[in-house]
Amino acid sequence: MLTQLRIKNFALIDELTVSFSGGMSCITGETGAGKSILLGGLSLVLGKRADISLLKDLNEKCVIEAVFQIKNYDLKNFFSQNNLDYFDETILRREVIPNGKSRAFINDTPVKVNMLENLSMNLIDIHSQNEKQLINQESYQFLIIDSFAKNNYILNDYKIFMNEYNLIKDELENLKKKRFELNESFEYKKFIYDELLNANLPENYEDDIEYKYRELSNVEEIKENLRKSISLLENEQIGLINKLIEFRNIIKDLNQSSNKYMKIKERTDFIYYEFIDFLEDFNKGIDNLDLYPEELLKFENRINEINTLLNKHKLKKVSELIDLRDELRKEIEKNENIDQYILSVKKKKRDLETKLNNLSREISKKRKAVIPSIESDLKRLTHRMGMKDASFKIELTSSETFLKNGKESIAFYFKANKGTDFKLLKKIASGGEISRIMLSIKNIISKFKKLPTIIFDEIDSGVSGKISDSIADIMYELSITTQVFTITHLPQVASKGNNHFKVFKNTNKSNTNTFIKQLTKKERVDEIALMLSGNKITDTAKAHAKQLLN
Repeated sequence: MLTQLRIKNFALIDELTVSFSGGMSCITGETGAGKSILLGGLSLVLGKRADISLLKDLNEKCVIEAVFQIKNYDLKNFFSQNNLDYFDETILRREVIPNGKSRAFINDTPVKVNMLENLSMNLIDIHSQNEKQLINQESYQFLIIDSFAKNNYILNDYKIFMNEYNLIKDELENLKKKRFELNESFEYKKFIYDELLNANLPENYEDDIEYKYRELSNVEEIKENLRKSISLLENEQIGLINKLIEFRNIIKDLNQSSNKYMKIKERTDFIYYEFIDFLEDFNKGIDNLDLYPEELLKFENRINEINTLLNKHKLKKVSELIDLRDELRKEIEKNENIDQYILSVKKKKRDLETKLNNLSREISKKRKAVIPSIESDLKRLTHRMGMKDASFKIELTSSETFLKNGKESIAFYFKANKGTDFKLLKKIASGGEISRIMLSIKNIISKFKKLPTIIFDEIDSGVSGKISDSIADIMYELSITTQVFTITHLPQVASKGNNHFKVFKNTNKSNTNTFIKQLTKKERVDEIALMLSGNKITDTAKAHAKQLLN
């Protein structure tokens, strides 16, 4: 509830601080005294648009603070989600500086104005005769009926599954689009993949193909060089073999003369025999090295095939062709698997549809069960407030699709007079009728749901006598569970409040200021007497005022 309001440099207010308590508080004052200024200041701290023209002193900033006790409003999640410090006593502050810019704060933490507005929606509800919008919103109409039906927990489950359902639907649509895109290019990608697969691309292209091709292409040259090499080894005059034999014999003779040369002889023998083996292998290599034109042609064709693929795909290495082949394989597998995945997503969607349908039926059943009671309560309360022929009809229309609040839409119908047809409430109800209907609705909801502070701005305008008494009674009933403020010109209403505040102006030669004060019991008698008599407090008016207060 609202516990304190502080206003500085706003309209006709220099500075004021006023404290509030629970129950029903009545605010009275002469026309032009500044009741609308108070409401305007409060609206500013609740996130409404700031205007530099509202500054009393254009050289000073305007500061408005509203202190709320919020421990019963279940708002810890809001504070947590918005990285705000939570306190049971929360302060909302709005500052407007002379250059026209404004700043917003929640518990001294700077915030955007829309966050201030979002929080305030959970704290206070300002209602006037001109405010028809709320009752005409489908979400608010569902709030009424679901509060009565105690659908909160079921609706929470429904909304959780609805979020999942929407995600699954989006995923399914994206998968279908992807499948379409894949199908469009699938045949071409499959052709390229098969072409690369059939090419049997070698992992070691340079070793397996290019090296062999160079060898086959240069067989005669290789053989000639090998023959020259053998000639150098075997020539009788200059050949290495003869020189090695000669050297071996010398070492052999040297070893016979002295044992010190045994190791040299052994090493020489080893080199000799290794060289003989090497020469034999060399000769065998020449024997096996022949020209095979058909094999050369095969390798030539292979190289041409691979070069054609490289040029086709604008690549430089066989390894890049292999990477391309592997990537195409993955895409083809994805295309082949996507249908299976789509089937699994469709199953999830069907499972969620079953859950949502079951919850929708339960929600609808509970709504239909309470509609007669709501219609009856609205009729009873509005009859008390002078709308003696008013009737209400609430209709639920089934939907084929899942909606925000279930699988149905809602409409409130109203008729003010006998012999007329029901029509949509928003099309035929007047401002005064809407105000009384809203008071009735909030009275009903308050029995099932903790409501924010409610301010009624002269919703009793245009009524008097017994009807105003009934309006006041219903406001008081509402104030048992909800903090209620009512700005009123009616003494019958003002007398019902637990607290009474008076707004007034003081004017001197150079300045006009608006003030607000909480009235004592005696001051309250005088104020209500003045409201009854008009310009002068009479003994009769005072007696009547005391009677109303008792």
